Amino acid sequence: MDQAPNRLASLDALRGLAALGVVLFHYLPYYDKLYGHQFELPAVLESTLLFGRYGVHLFFILSGFVIFMTLERTRHAGWFGLARAVRLLPALWIGIALTFLSVHWLGPENRAVDLGTALLNTTLLHEYLGAPHVDGAYWSLVIEVTFYSWMALLFFGLGRWQRLRIVLALWVIASYAGVIWWRQIPDFLEFPVKDLLFVKYAPLFITGMLIYRRYRHGSSVADNILLAFSIGHSLIAWKAPYNLFVLACTGLFALAVSGYLEQLAKRPLLWLGGLSYSLYLVHQNIGYGIISWGYRAGLPGWAGIGLALATALVLASLIHHLVEQPALARFRDWRQSLEPRPLPAQS
Repeated sequence: MDQAPNRLASLDALRGLAALGVVLFHYLPYYDKLYGHQFELPAVLESTLLFGRYGVHLFFILSGFVIFMTLERTRHAGWFGLARAVRLLPALWIGIALTFLSVHWLGPENRAVDLGTALLNTTLLHEYLGAPHVDGAYWSLVIEVTFYSWMALLFFGLGRWQRLRIVLALWVIASYAGVIWWRQIPDFLEFPVKDLLFVKYAPLFITGMLIYRRYRHGSSVADNILLAFSIGHSLIAWKAPYNLFVLACTGLFALAVSGYLEQLAKRPLLWLGGLSYSLYLVHQNIGYGIISWGYRAGLPGWAGIGLALATALVLASLIHHLVEQPALARFRDWRQSLEPRPLPAQS
């Protein structure tokens, strides 16, 4: 994988841009829709920031790419599951605790949950059990974990790419059918189709996987056909112009993997990309509470938004450096200690 560090660095930069887009969407047009800002957003800025909510779709493409890379480097499903748990859960638990406390202290009151619900969120099974999210942004984490579970089952169960590709093709076909007949899906099929197969988003993950295959192993005609159909799903899954934006994100991702966006790998974007997961965990409801507090304290709206953004970045940085990185480092050390060591050469 020649030039992999530079290429993957540009992917981190894209991750940082996507995270910033999601944050600004939540703090500006979405907060205005939910609670009302005391100033009017310029129409052009509001229209532009509405695209920020689709930054999550870029995360899903990136997950497909990275998870398939991880699967190829992992011996069995148990190690894969442990690695994913260590990657997600420690930071998530801190994010849940901070968000729970912040919402009960600063509001918004309509986003508060009880302690039992907060504890259930720590498992990321809460949505399947009908419990609300501690933070609205956590909906995508439930999809991520469901995707990890499917991939552990399929990758290690099927063994060969040719078999896995058939299953992925069937999943893409089901995803087309699911979004075309979304409103006509019978009640008894809603959970398996909309939740377990997450037909609105599955082709994004599959697109990332196929781009990884093309990048790492080259591509076949069958791979390219499946990739085209997987990308095309975006055109019917969302309305214009947002579907075109998702297509553009896919194109940018492919360009970055091909090495054409290495100029994005600048320190500020790489820093933001490194914080993106922690930032995603703590920005929304904590930010809403700070913005609302700012209005109650008489601060101008832009000052409250700036304070919310600064707080989210500081918390994300602390979680990243004090929780995420140490947890991953300890897991890698522990895993390495269990690996069989080569026998010394005999003379």
